[in-house]
Amino acid sequence: MQLYIVRHGIAIDREDPKCPPDPERYLSEEGVEKTKAVAKGLASLRVAPGLFVTSPYTRAVQTAEIFADALDYSKQKIRRSELLLPGAEPTLLFRELARDKQASSIFLFGHAPHLDDVIATALGSKKRVTTLKKAGVALVELKRISPPAGILAWLATPKMLRRAGN
Repeated sequence: MQLYIVRHGIAIDREDPKCPPDPERYLSEEGVEKTKAVAKGLASLRVAPGLFVTSPYTRAVQTAEIFADALDYSKQKIRRSELLLPGAEPTLLFRELARDKQASSIFLFGHAPHLDDVIATALGSKKRVTTLKKAGVALVELKRISPPAGILAWLATPKMLRRAGN
């Protein structure tokens, strides 16, 4: 199984006077444009999504919707999971994912450093081995979902994927 792990794009700054509460923070204009370019780059790799699961926070949902557009995935099929919120236990996420037997590729959308913990858990590491940038993507090839056992196939910065889409 292929597990694509995507950090949300650039969101409105917490210091901005218009900034809403954290769960409602949204992508900035720059974040939307850069995330669209990253998703286009990933689409150029001919990735076929089987399942999208996102944190319920606005910026993660927006990122998932941008990737759905680029990868021809129905926005109505995007699942929301509290197990992708900051601080959630990664092993519980993998148990939830194991219930979906038919997806051969899963996209997860969430937040740092939680997604770095998800990657570490998938690799069997107790410590973080990655630092995803905003709109960065990692591909973990899972031999087993729960308990997870996988290898990090690649980690792409947003800049790399934007270039791939040109």
